[in-house]
Order: sequence, then structure tokens, then C-alpha cells
Amino acid sequence: MSFFIKTVPDSEATGKLRELYDADIKDLGIASNTTRSFSLFPETWEAFRGLMGGIRKRMRLRNYELTTMAAAMEMGCTFCMLAHGAVLRKNSFTPEQLEALVKDFHHAGLEDKEVVMMEYAQKVVREASSTTQADFDTLRKAGWTDEDILSITLAAAVRSFASKVFDSLGADPDAIYKDLDEETHHVLIGKRPFIV
Repeated sequence: MSFFIKTVPDSEATGKLRELYDADIKDLGIASNTTRSFSLFPETWEAFRGLMGGIRKRMRLRNYELTTMAAAMEMGCTFCMLAHGAVLRKNSFTPEQLEALVKDFHHAGLEDKEVVMMEYAQKVVREASSTTQADFDTLRKAGWTDEDILSITLAAAVRSFASKVFDSLGADPDAIYKDLDEETHHVLIGKRPFIV
């Protein structure tokens, strides 16, 4: 595991960080590198997780994961592509469907509504100031409500923050992602290498 800054090892974690590491270990079997990235400021990670959870609970899992994946793909974040690609893989995407999604989601067998959502999510990440009324007209015409659009915007923006933190700090994806099948693993590598 590599980081460009020091992180707190499991053996030295106390207080809030110990609670966060223990929660990771209970859920994942390891203290995750997402938590390690914030280990010097555990309260910040706890607050950010609360924000992500608040956004996530307002969206269907598929919509949240496709939005998140679109944002991660736009940034080329290997960590987030692996993490959220694994969720999509677990929830009914075959390796071939996932590969098609990453190569060109416009031709991956998604609903038109989902394609519009992913295009907008990438625009939010790429250049938020370039959104126009036409984008929102397109989203509404595709069937998204204003509540949906806000949720999509928040999910894309929060992924931008997370991906930029993990990539900036040089956080490796967690070793559990090395257990993905080879086809899935191969297609989810973004700009930063992750050696199996």
C-alpha cells in the first residue's frame, strides 16, 4: 500500500479512528484505504461518509452507481472505478457489460435515461460551469425530476471530491479489488496503475 503522506497504522489507531478502522474490519475484513486516506483527520472522514450516505439514500443503487462510475471514468480514478465497478459487477453487470460501459456507455445497452444521466454527471465533473438550461431540459425530457437531478449532481460532485483526494494522496485501491475476476479487473484500471 502506498500513500504520499503518512497514515496511521492499525496498531496506533485510537479514539474515532479506531472506531472507523474497526467498522471497516467488520464490514470488509480490512481497514480500508479510503479510511486510511483520512486517518490524520478521522472526524472529517466520518462527516464525509455521512454526506455520501445522505446522497446515496435518495437514489436507487443502480442510478447512484452509474452516476458515480461516470464521474470516476471522467477523472480516470482507478480506485473509484474498481470500487464502484465491483458494486455494478455484484449487482447484475456481466464482465462484458462492464467493459462496454467503460469503453463507451452510449453503446452499452443502457436505457436512454441512464445515458443522459451519465453524460450530465461527466459534465459536472469535467466543467460544472458549462452546464446550461439545455442540459436540464434534456434531463427532464428523459424523465428525471428536479429531485433526481439534484441527487445526480450531488453524487457526481461528491465523487469528484473523493476521487481527487484518493488520487492526489496516491492511495492504492484496497487489496480486496485484486480478487475481482480478471476481465472485470482489467477494464476498471484508470490512469493510475494497480498491479494484480
